[in-house]
Amino acid sequence: MTMTTANVERAIEGLVILVADSNAYMRRVTRMMLTNLGVRAIYEAVDGVAALDAIRTVSPDVMIMNWDMPVLDGPEVMRIVRSPDAFPKPNLPIIMLTDLGLRSRVHAAIKLGVHEFLVKPISPKVLHQRLLGILLNPRPMVRAGSYYVPMPRRRSDLKEVLVAAAGEMNSVAEEMTEMFAEAESELADEVDAAMAAA
Repeated sequence: MTMTTANVERAIEGLVILVADSNAYMRRVTRMMLTNLGVRAIYEAVDGVAALDAIRTVSPDVMIMNWDMPVLDGPEVMRIVRSPDAFPKPNLPIIMLTDLGLRSRVHAAIKLGVHEFLVKPISPKVLHQRLLGILLNPRPMVRAGSYYVPMPRRRSDLKEVLVAAAGEMNSVAEEMTEMFAEAESELADEVDAAMAAA
């Protein structure tokens, strides 16, 4: 389904957006950009705990969150939000902002389940593009091992998530094998002791 420009503008106007950032200046700048894009309902959170509370009470359509925040940082908030069995809105589209454009941080963000990842300073044009991407090309959430992430746009992203999940599953399998071997050994010792006593 294609949307006309007017429909897209109405959709953006109707968005409820939560901005979670400990820096008051950055919250104000982000709010101003969103207002200029036509967004009317903008809520703010000053830390990770406030962001989680706001998600529960405000039920935003999108959250724009800074990586570094006090109390609970962005990654910790992501781990809580992306818990479908425990959190009320695990599919919430999230745009993560960061001061550091490190490759390791991008990979971590993918595994955490962010929809978009932006390095500050951001421009209104880039923010608008990311919001349009979320609105016009919504990605379903998928489970890959213990990860709950938006369906990757590129195969390389999906491969990375699956490899990480497989690695995690392999380490769990190795632990289980070791535990089983230890239990089996203990049982064998008990059987030998019982047979020797008989």
